[in-house]
Amino acid sequence: MTDALEEHIQSIGREIFDRALRHKAHTLKVKDWEAQVLTWCLKDPKLKVKILRFVDVLPALKTHRDIIDHMKEYFPDTMERLPLPLRLGRALAGESLLTGRAAAYAVRWAVRRMALHFIAAEDIEEACQVLKKMEEGGASFTIDLLGEAVTSELEADEYTNRVVNLIQTLAKTFGDRANVSIKPSALYSQFDPVDTEGTVHAVKQRLAHILKEARAARAFVCLDMEQYTCRDLVVRIFKETLGEKEFLDTEDAGIAIQAYHRDAERVLVDLIEWAKKRRTPVSVRLVKGAYWDYEVIHARQNNWPTPVFVDKHDTDISFERLTALLLENHAHVHAAIASHNVRSIAHAAALKNQLGLGPKELEFQVLYGMADPIQEALIEMGLPVRVYTPFGELIPGMGYLVRRLLENTSNESFLRQGFLESTASPEILLRDPLRSTVRAPKPQIILDEGTQETEGIPSFQNEPPLDFSHEDERRRMREAIQAAHHECGKTLPLRMMGQDVQTNSTLQSTNPADLNEIIATVSCAGVAETDAAIEAARKAQTAWAQRGVRARAEILFKTAEGMRRHRFDLAALEVLEVGKGWREADADVCEAIDYLDYYGRQAIRLFRPAPIQQVPGETNDLVCRPLGVGAVIAPWNFPLAILTGMTSAAIVTGNAVVMKPAEQSPAVARKLMDLFEEAGLPDGVLNYLPGRGEEAGARLIESPSIKFIAFTGSREVGLAIRERVGQLKKGEQFLKRLITEMGGKNAIIVDKDADLDEAVLGVIHSAFGYQGQKCSACSRAILLSDIHDTFLKRLVEAAKSLRVGRPEKPSTFLGPLIDAAALEKAREYARIAASLHTIHLEYPQANLPQEGPYFGPLIVSGVTPESPLAQDEIFAPILAVMRASDFDEAVQMANSTAYALTGGVYTRNPAHIKKVNAVFEAGNIYINRSITGAVVGRQPFGGFKLSGTGLKAGGPRYLDEFVLAQTISENTLRHGFAPL
Repeated sequence: MTDALEEHIQSIGREIFDRALRHKAHTLKVKDWEAQVLTWCLKDPKLKVKILRFVDVLPALKTHRDIIDHMKEYFPDTMERLPLPLRLGRALAGESLLTGRAAAYAVRWAVRRMALHFIAAEDIEEACQVLKKMEEGGASFTIDLLGEAVTSELEADEYTNRVVNLIQTLAKTFGDRANVSIKPSALYSQFDPVDTEGTVHAVKQRLAHILKEARAARAFVCLDMEQYTCRDLVVRIFKETLGEKEFLDTEDAGIAIQAYHRDAERVLVDLIEWAKKRRTPVSVRLVKGAYWDYEVIHARQNNWPTPVFVDKHDTDISFERLTALLLENHAHVHAAIASHNVRSIAHAAALKNQLGLGPKELEFQVLYGMADPIQEALIEMGLPVRVYTPFGELIPGMGYLVRRLLENTSNESFLRQGFLESTASPEILLRDPLRSTVRAPKPQIILDEGTQETEGIPSFQNEPPLDFSHEDERRRMREAIQAAHHECGKTLPLRMMGQDVQTNSTLQSTNPADLNEIIATVSCAGVAETDAAIEAARKAQTAWAQRGVRARAEILFKTAEGMRRHRFDLAALEVLEVGKGWREADADVCEAIDYLDYYGRQAIRLFRPAPIQQVPGETNDLVCRPLGVGAVIAPWNFPLAILTGMTSAAIVTGNAVVMKPAEQSPAVARKLMDLFEEAGLPDGVLNYLPGRGEEAGARLIESPSIKFIAFTGSREVGLAIRERVGQLKKGEQFLKRLITEMGGKNAIIVDKDADLDEAVLGVIHSAFGYQGQKCSACSRAILLSDIHDTFLKRLVEAAKSLRVGRPEKPSTFLGPLIDAAALEKAREYARIAASLHTIHLEYPQANLPQEGPYFGPLIVSGVTPESPLAQDEIFAPILAVMRASDFDEAVQMANSTAYALTGGVYTRNPAHIKKVNAVFEAGNIYINRSITGAVVGRQPFGGFKLSGTGLKAGGPRYLDEFVLAQTISENTLRHGFAPL
């Protein structure tokens, strides 16, 4: 940047500041209440969170009693420094009907007024009046239709039609000045980068319809940009749609580019090159980005690289660089600079003048209600200004409102520093970001003691899931699935003491999506082979225990590395052998890696001498030793993760194991066996023993040499094992330890104040993910009466929009059930549902693949607590919907089964969250999120009642079950002398 350009930037910037500050006093006086809210949020961060959460929930509260109750919960201290209307409402929040109504009215009025500071109107007629005044004041507009969250294809159609109607209405009033902004994700309910082709096809169809109507009305359409994982998909949709023959000459279209993305320049350069080839210019709205908090949190949760700049100054630098790129290519892209940062605005204006561009080559955009002084200043200076103007119902608009309040009150907000608080001088705010030395602290993950660095071993970090928004990872998954098909049909022997063992008896593992495809033919262990495997483990165990915990942990770490190298192959095999979709299969591999890394570190801690009381004259030590030889009996639904978790916990604590995989998933188990051996696990410490439960499984349970059994599976089998293990046989001198995780009949409660957009999607994923074949799956949705009918209708439409098909296709949400027996069981419960209750959704048989055990989502309402559909674990995509009159009854219903594994609630009532935490009978309770997908080290997993023994896999105490604890006390006093 030249000195002359910088001097010009400073000159324009000071002029904008001077003019804006003259408008500031008048603007804030006119909007004193709104400014007061922002000021309160600035002064007290804790109060800010409370206010934003209360604002978020308020439109969902239907009665004055609901408002009063929430006021008391969010603001328990009547002396809290609230803005006047909220303070008045809190003060009136008494018990009498009169004051209750007055309080509710005051609060509704206050929040509605605040919302209408950022949202132009609730209907299009009111919005048009606002837009007319805007134009009279010298600004143009683009209008955004709120309510873009769609959960079904019906809602996607409704959104598309609302956009078309909006265009037509605006065109009647404003002619060719009509300008709308739309959310691409609202054009398809299954918008997902994993299914790139399906998403592109569906969105293009609806977008083309909108563009045709816009062309007829001479209206402009801009695609907003949302989350990073969807960005490349949105850009592709934009380019492909406008590259169609009928839209090649369309100039009235644009797309937003977010400067806070680290790779934004690459995306913009590519877009410009495309525009050059197209030969008709398009518009680019350059924004800094409105989802910073989400992007950082989402990346941290997945242990992905953060896709956005963590430091604001880096975003400012990127913004100026991209501004220059746009203006230098003005013949191909029209620049719309969307910012409230006077430095960014002045830079664009100065660069435009330096390049000698006309007034039509650049416009500035501001958000409605957020930068009025700047807007007025730019208009006075003769610069074109367009106002991004949202309108729509307040309930779907609350998310937008909260984002705007967060932007205004963030520590680094330009408006906060320059206008609301005036904490920084114009000289500082106009400083070249390249010369700034101030850097924001990077967000941190808090590590508990069990995940921190251990004896030189790096701290535990969860394995990042694959990011299928990247084409390279989608390609590698496709190739791995293709390779897995070619690998099918192999013969897999037993493996014990490092030797393969063939048997005459065999099992066949078949692809549930294609019963003609044999994944593997596997040797089947009988009694003799089981005894031989137990003996192999017995011989190897002592030497293995003596190797020391650090050496044992290293084997786990090396096995984890092997899994990372083969993660695509392992996930692909799960797709074929057990019918998991891409994400489900990858998540299972990630969880297996996590168990290896986590338990290795936990074992090192466990085998340290425990700190216990010491006194002079004696030493006291609490130490651990292995149990001996154990059996691991695993299920098929998490064929790698659960098997790895139980097995690695057993061997890292010094035990030897006979590993019996489920009959449906022996090929995945053999891969695990191979990986352990490749990592250097000594022969005999782990023995691979596929076989039938009636023979191999029964023998393992009965054998006196087996000291512990780690079992995950059905309640029926788990209780049978418990009964047999509990009977001490003649000659046995050891109480076998049983580590069990059985089933669940898990419920999600949807409260009357819940965010229904989130709740619908949460229930859908919890109930129908992996065909409902998870012990943690939601099989009961308990709905409060107030929202029952509305929620049920949306839930049914969302489920209708799910695709059932072969899991190797990325568009598939539900694959096949595991086998014919599972299908017959699901059909039997469907018959029970039809005879006892009301079926709201039964997937048409004609829409299901004709080959394989496919069963679509089934939603049943009117289910009572005593119904088989409310009591039995079905292990299929069958959801029982129950109605509760109040929250207490909902919790009673949730607790009315013999299971206590997982459970969840969608609510924004703090009192109800406290109640759930106190009385909900579930080992894992999830609040305002789905109830499946527990993460190792983050959400230790396990239930009680008849769901299991209450252990927490993936938690700091799980390894305790695989060891004996010994207290060793030595008297050090000799003839009156002892070291002190």
